[in-house]
Parts: sequence; structure tokens; C-alpha cells
Amino acid sequence: MDIILGLLIGNILAVLSWRFITSPIAVDTRLSLYTYLNKIAGDSMTKLYNWANVIIFSVISAAMITVSSTAVRFAFDIPAQLNWYPTNAWFILIVLAVGIVVVSIAIYGFNAVSEFSGICAPWLFVMFTSGAMVLLPALSLDVLDKTLPAGWADFMTLGDQSIWTGINSDGEPGIGLVEVIGFGWAANTITHFGLIDMALLRFAKKKNYGYATSTGMMFGHYVAWIAAGIMGAGAAVILGKSIVELDPGDVAYYALGLSGFVIVIVAGWTTAITNLYRAGLAAQAIFFNHSRKKTTIVVGLVTVAIACFPFVFSQILPLLTYAGLLVVPVGAIVFAEHQIFPRIGFTRYWSSYRKLTFSMPAVASWGLGLVFGFGLNFLDVISFYYLFIPTWFFTIAVYTLLASKYGAKENYAEEVKEEEVRMETIERFQEEQAKNEPSIAKDVSLFSKGLKFIAISALVATLVLACNVMFGSATETNYIENRELFYRYAFICTIIYFVLAYWALKRGKSNTVA
Repeated sequence: MDIILGLLIGNILAVLSWRFITSPIAVDTRLSLYTYLNKIAGDSMTKLYNWANVIIFSVISAAMITVSSTAVRFAFDIPAQLNWYPTNAWFILIVLAVGIVVVSIAIYGFNAVSEFSGICAPWLFVMFTSGAMVLLPALSLDVLDKTLPAGWADFMTLGDQSIWTGINSDGEPGIGLVEVIGFGWAANTITHFGLIDMALLRFAKKKNYGYATSTGMMFGHYVAWIAAGIMGAGAAVILGKSIVELDPGDVAYYALGLSGFVIVIVAGWTTAITNLYRAGLAAQAIFFNHSRKKTTIVVGLVTVAIACFPFVFSQILPLLTYAGLLVVPVGAIVFAEHQIFPRIGFTRYWSSYRKLTFSMPAVASWGLGLVFGFGLNFLDVISFYYLFIPTWFFTIAVYTLLASKYGAKENYAEEVKEEEVRMETIERFQEEQAKNEPSIAKDVSLFSKGLKFIAISALVATLVLACNVMFGSATETNYIENRELFYRYAFICTIIYFVLAYWALKRGKSNTVA
């Protein structure tokens, strides 16, 4: 119940954070965080922040390249990499090969990243759900001596004894409900409390579009994380090993067969590519004399080198939390400037009106926020997963106080009026540009519709095969037979889906007309 209820509450809190913290600022200003930060804190602060983003997104991307590589190493019978350093030269070569693909897609820019993720997302949802359905009978046979839990009470018993036992691998008690809620909420602090997703939500028509993040949280995190727990425990039962002896390649193969190789590669790629793209953008903002492609290639090479060390992947959860803690003070500074200052009589964008290239209040608040947050962690006075909340409030208070002493309380009526006129001019220009944009007709040809229908049918067929394993296995023998059937035909469905979905995408791009 700690997992099922805790992840639900934590992910709902994350969605609400996007809606009420990120979305209002993004829709009000139509600015990315980088542009807003440059406006209120100057070039120096922005460069520091960009360096932080290069490091954060490179490390996340490296971890996901390592995840993808675990599937490839399994296919070539290379030992699992369970140390912090690589123990096999072939594994390093696999990381290099996987990394080259990630870097290649990332350098093609946003459209390539978006198209790749758009094709993969529906399939990922289906495969995570199917993997849990395929391995749940193995767990049920091991714990309950029957292929399917008879009801909710049976499922709770199964989860408590075999999946989320509350005991870590070292025999110590695990985290409880409150910490699970904190983890679900904190896992994305970079993007909501840290405001990185202003870059996306600035295109939203209304602030309520922040609720659209619930698709990622409820399916991508809530359902997929629970499914991953079932798959991990199920694979451990089949192999007769402890879960800590397995890596994602082991788990995915025994959950999904050959499709498991694909899901680990794709799941790793979708995250690695998007984060490497972000890292490349941040690097270009620092080295603005170089193209985005060049900076992405350089950052990509460093990222691939980091990916050779499994330590990065094995420590991804604390790394994500620390990364969130690193950028949350910046989000707090922007939140204070935009939402609090007008309400207490301060002037928004005061530092740009003073033409400051270095904002002491912003830089000092970020530094003090980091000292405060990591200090709380060192003193262990609050749960690791909740550090971002007091850090956020502390930084808001510090920035408001310092800004008041450096000029935020002064009157800038003339500058504000000039800014309003400038923004109105920009809006009119953008409206004129929008009118001149060519209209794009969607590809509605019967052949393209047929390709999409068959691709979707392949996903439905995969779910039907998974349901047959879970609900159609009366005995252990039936279960093994149905599982092998799923392994075989789900892989065929995977090939059909990707070929036809990509074909439909390419036809759609070539058949659209102005």
C-alpha cells in the first residue's frame, strides 16, 4: 500500500506543481526559463545555470545510455556490470555503439527528438503493462502456489512478500509511505519546481494545460514504476537470484523476451536523447560562437565516456534528487520575481531596468539556497526526498530580502511603460508572422490511415497476448506455454508497429501541403 498509494499521491502532487508553479509563469511570459533568468539575473547567473544544466543533463543521459547498453550486453552474453566501473571491454564497446546512436539523433534537433519519442511512447506504455502481466503469474506461483491472485487481498500478500517487502537487500528497513510520496514528487523537481518545463509550457494556450503532464505521471511513472517492480521481482524468481544481482537487461528479457531488448534500448534512448539535446542547448548558450550541433557532439562524447561507468546508472535516484536540489533555488528566484514581487509592491524585472549584468541577490540566493539544502541533508533533519521544499521557501525569502536592498523596491514607472510598449510591439509582430505562416494540411490518405490502424492493432494484439498469459494460465505448464507464445508473437508485433508507425510518419511529412 505504501507503493500503490504513495506513488499515486506523489505523482498527483507533481502534476499540481506543474499546473500551479510552472504553467502560470510560462503562459504569462511566453519565455523559457533561460530567457527569463537572463532578464532578471544577467549573463553571469545565466552562464552558471547553463553549466549546471550541462552537468545534470549529461549525467542523466549517460545513465540512460548505460541502461540501453545492458540490453545489448545481455544479447551478446556479456556479464552484468554490477560494479561502479566497467569490468568487460566488450561492454565499453557496446556503450560506445549505443551512445553514437543517441548523439546522432540528438544533433538533428528538436523535430528528430520529438518524432522519435512520439513513435516510442505508445509502445512503451503497452510493453511495461504487458511485462507486469506476463511475470505476475510467476510471482503468484512462487508465493501463493497458484497462477493468479484471487482478489485484492491476495495481491497485497503477493506484493508484501515478494515485490515491495519493506526490507532492503542489506536487510535494513526500506522507505515508507511518506518517503514514497516524497520520491514520486521529487523525481521531477528539475522540471516543475525548477521550472525547466517553462520551455515547453510557454506554448500552451491556457494555464490548465499544465494538467496534461498527468499523462506522463500517471502512465509513465505510476503505472510503469509499479509494472517495473513486478517485472524485477518476477525475473528474480524465474532466475532464482536476488534482484540486486540483475540489471535492466536481465529483467526485460524474462518479462518480454526479445521485445525486452528493444524496450530497454528504447526506454533508455528516449530519455538519453532528450536530455542530451537539453545539455547541447545549454552548452551552446555558453559557447554561443559555436553551432548547437557542434556543442551537442562535444557534450555527447563526454556523456558517452561517463556512460561507461555503471555507477552513474546504479545511483540514478539520488543523483536525480540532488540534481533537483541544485536547480530548485533558481526556480524559487524566478517564482519570487514573477509571482511575489508584484503582490508586495516590488518591481518585476528590476535588475534589467537597472541594466545589471550581474545580479548579486540572485547569485547569492542560489548559493545560500544550496548551502541550506545540502546542509539539511548533511544534518539529516528532514527526509532526503523532501529537501527541495524548505530549500525552495528559504531561497524565496532570501532573494526577496536581498532584492529589496538592491533596488527592487524602487519606482521604475517609466521603464515599466517602455517594457509594456515593447512587448505589445513584439506581440503584434508575432501575430503578423502567424498570419503569414503557411497552413499545413494533415495527411488523410486512406493508405496512411491503414498503416496507422495496423500499427495500433499490433499494440492491441500485444496486450491480448499478455492478457492470455495472465488470465489464461490455469497451471504452471499452461503459464510457461503462454509465456513462450507471448515472447514469440509480441516481438513480431513490435517489429510491425515500429516499421508501420515510422512509415506512416514519413508519409505524413511528405504528403502535407501548404
